[in-house]
Amino acid sequence: MVGVYEHPADWRGPDLAQRSDWVHHFTPAEVSEISAALRHARMLGKTMPTLTREDFPLPTVSLQLEHARQVLEEGVGIFQFRGFDVAPFSKDDLRLIYWGLGKHMGTVVSQSSDGDLLGDVRNIGLDIMSPKGRGYKTNQKLSFHTDSCDVVALFVMRTAREGGLSLIASSVAIHNEIARKRPDLLEVLYQPFPWSWQTQEAPGDRPWYFQPIFSMCEGKISCRYIRGHIRNSQLYDDAPRLTPQQIEAMDYYDSLSASPDFHLTFMFEPGDVQFVNNHTCLHSRTAYTDWPEPDRYRHLLRMWLATPNSRPLAEGMGTIYRDRSRGAVRGGFPTRTGGYIYESKGSLSD
Repeated sequence: MVGVYEHPADWRGPDLAQRSDWVHHFTPAEVSEISAALRHARMLGKTMPTLTREDFPLPTVSLQLEHARQVLEEGVGIFQFRGFDVAPFSKDDLRLIYWGLGKHMGTVVSQSSDGDLLGDVRNIGLDIMSPKGRGYKTNQKLSFHTDSCDVVALFVMRTAREGGLSLIASSVAIHNEIARKRPDLLEVLYQPFPWSWQTQEAPGDRPWYFQPIFSMCEGKISCRYIRGHIRNSQLYDDAPRLTPQQIEAMDYYDSLSASPDFHLTFMFEPGDVQFVNNHTCLHSRTAYTDWPEPDRYRHLLRMWLATPNSRPLAEGMGTIYRDRSRGAVRGGFPTRTGGYIYESKGSLSD
């Protein structure tokens, strides 16, 4: 039976809010370096499909990104960059800048069956409760969850008229609180749950699969939790029914993540770049209201990243991650043709 897990990622929101070691404000020199990298890439005629890390040189900023990777894996599990002014740049320029930063962080993996590597986080009117619902395409409140990759990255281009606050919680802190208060429920959370593929399964596969919420491998904890995906498994007659103990364990988990004693809340600013380790942190967002003008709608860019310093994963995590070894290119959803897309060329492991 796994007990309390000692790790720097065990933090409470009010305490982390008083710390600054997980936030870096870009200096004017660093902003100039990013702008120069963009000009260099444009001069070479590079676009996202052809851009390499060398095409987007960041001699100083890359050191900050390397530090961020270490904090993500060995530290608190979240890192925030601030201070980049998006106003002087076009949308296409901002996409290429963000893609260039991602090249220095890891390898981008597919976010959906459409094979999209750079997701547009904006409201297109979908219902998150539907079998095809994806939270990043709605303006609805999101429950605390993880994404299906090692690290999720967000780049803020525009914020909403009202709402859209970012919420982060430590799944390690939640794990340890359950270990202290309800170890019986923690044991349940280490057992397999049925999950829906949310229509992202490869052709011919069944629409649900098994996976635990918590797992441990080589002394490293990992959490993957999206309650809506677990709930939607029950739409399929051949999926096992959730037990009362499983429902109680998820209810307790949710009550902890929703508590202001556990989570951190802050408002995004245009130019923010946020990285979150999905194995040790959960994220959420409050509902939001857009500006009336479409060209002012809240708009973030999202990447799912496999990072070169990622942890090994337990066998039960293999359905989504497939390669469970340290630093593997892994995670993401299959395309409708049944394959997985990685922008593996020019990754940090090359």
